[in-house]
Amino acid sequence: MRFVIVGAGRVGLRTARVLREEGHEVVLVENRETAAEKARKEGFSVVEGDGSSEDSLAHTGLESADAIAGLTGDLNVNFAACMIGKHHGCRTVMRIDEDYRADIYHKFADDVDEVVYPERLGAAGAKTALLGGDFNVIADLTEQLQLTTLRVPDDSPVVDERVVAVDLPRDARIYAHGRAGERMTIPLPTTSIEAGDRVALIATRDAVPAVRDRLQG
Repeated sequence: MRFVIVGAGRVGLRTARVLREEGHEVVLVENRETAAEKARKEGFSVVEGDGSSEDSLAHTGLESADAIAGLTGDLNVNFAACMIGKHHGCRTVMRIDEDYRADIYHKFADDVDEVVYPERLGAAGAKTALLGGDFNVIADLTEQLQLTTLRVPDDSPVVDERVVAVDLPRDARIYAHGRAGERMTIPLPTTSIEAGDRVALIATRDAVPAVRDRLQG
């Protein structure tokens, strides 16, 4: 897939690295000369210019991109980039910074496909570490929805159950499963859970305690 990322700072460059490692093509847009040069030294294609400008984004080949992400520290630049990308049929992802407020989220959430706030992702990681890492909150997807992974202990009540048959609260769903030490994938209908397996799930915050009790005992 092909992606355009506006902003080659801390968040944008790290995102670009991950996408490239997975085999995707990435073009970065950056208006700071030093940041643009750093990205180029890492082998990225970089367009120097204003990420909120249609003229600058035209040099990225936006018409052939699958998605665009506005990941600068400037909310207005991020939103403008997403609106230009949306006009070209791209999926749009917009970063909101640490001054996140519910009113800002709701103002923009209906106009873009996804809103991300990296500071909250970092807080989720810190919370996981403080809890001992057994219930890994990967991300707060929205104000009410969490993306979580966990390890199934030896005494879990779901050991030997088929993944697709595990009885969870209505607002929770297992979407991936993996044996210990293996990558997680979408489970087959016949896949059963063994002690030490890992599962990934999406659940509302209210459902998380019940999910944890059900899967970990």
